Amino acid sequence: MSMQEMKLPRPAAWWREPMMWLVVGGPSLVVVASFVTLALALIYPDPVLSEKSPENRTGSVAAVKAMAPANEGRNHAATGGK
Repeated sequence: MSMQEMKLPRPAAWWREPMMWLVVGGPSLVVVASFVTLALALIYPDPVLSEKSPENRTGSVAAVKAMAPANEGRNHAATGGK
């Protein structure tokens, strides 16, 4: 057999390899999803709660006192510590 008779199969193009899509596709999808999450967080931010807002009233004084540390921490994080 001569070299001309032995024909090796041509390798497939890189975009036709399934393993390439597993290696590149997964991380690419995560990057796109993170930008979507960032856009949603910037478009719909959580409002800062005041202690006198109707949403913050639960009815009992004990429940309001119990939520005070959570509200202060949330407001501190939302305003950047101002």
